Amino acid sequence: MGTDQSQVPEAEQVVDVHGQYIMPGLINAHTHITNDPTKSDGGVKNIVETTVDAIKFLHQLLKSGCTYIRQCGSTYGADVDINQLIQQGKIKQVPNVMASGRAFTMTGGHGDYPHGGYVVDSPDEMRKKVRENFKHGAECIKIMASGGVMSPGDRMDEAQLTVEEMKVAVYEAHNKHAIVAAHAEGNPAIQNVIDAGVDSIEHGFYITNAQIEQIKVQNIYLVPTIVAAWSVATFGKDELPAWEYNKMSEAMDDAYANINNAYQKGAKIALGTDAGTPYNDFEMTTPKEIELLVDKEGFTNFDALHTSYHSAELMGISDEYGSIEPGKMADFIIMRANPLADVKAVQQTDKQVYKNGIREF
Repeated sequence: MGTDQSQVPEAEQVVDVHGQYIMPGLINAHTHITNDPTKSDGGVKNIVETTVDAIKFLHQLLKSGCTYIRQCGSTYGADVDINQLIQQGKIKQVPNVMASGRAFTMTGGHGDYPHGGYVVDSPDEMRKKVRENFKHGAECIKIMASGGVMSPGDRMDEAQLTVEEMKVAVYEAHNKHAIVAAHAEGNPAIQNVIDAGVDSIEHGFYITNAQIEQIKVQNIYLVPTIVAAWSVATFGKDELPAWEYNKMSEAMDDAYANINNAYQKGAKIALGTDAGTPYNDFEMTTPKEIELLVDKEGFTNFDALHTSYHSAELMGISDEYGSIEPGKMADFIIMRANPLADVKAVQQTDKQVYKNGIREF
């Protein structure tokens, strides 16, 4: 069936891709551009070196095929200033960024490290710090509801911020038409963040059947960051502190089973990698996450790729990003092989990356 030429829009430039495959640019809804993935603790550095590294990592993310990212907590809150420079055109060849500023944690909680998260220990403290974060230019919020792999003094089943504290963060963010991401690996924290009304659950390794049904009703997205867990369990045994490696390796089987269960039951799962955590780099782990969703979580190739569109929905940008349609931004990647036949096609290191209709790589 021939193309109706009257329906083809005029273009300033026509590119012959010579039979290659085109798909939308990847949207990674969980990154940490101010972390160093070669360090077990993220590698806290001075703000100048942190910023230099972050810009390098942004270049790597774009080259990997990510045309839009959401930050989920930033050392020094440096992503806010970096994002403002991007919007002013002073930093080029990087993805679009939804900046979070610093994450929010309790005293001694996951993310309580020098120049790391805002420490809050009451609803009133949360309210003030969230308002300050938005004042400084944050576009979304990240809260820490449970212990985590990279914090030595807690575990995944340890609840941290309270429901009341997190409800304040959600209220203040939603009042600004912004979204809230919640780090919650185990229970009771997963239930707490559902009760608080967050927009996305990050990791969610121990999510239950009842909670899956709740997040479907409440339109809460799950961002499993399987590659972050896989990287630690695969590469960390001989190099990471034993407490850090053991926390992750002990959770792997449950994480795979529970995320697969959420997928099979129809939960909305968005693409995110936790890039910046140990061995979880910015160059290849976004495409690797898609492969793991297929190999470890039982996703179809299409559904694994479609998690990127769910990220666009979660971030509230799907009117302009996440798919190739008339009227949307021309962010896309070009590969030699068909990712619907083999999702590892997205891992092509020399794929073409277009952002706003301009070839960047």
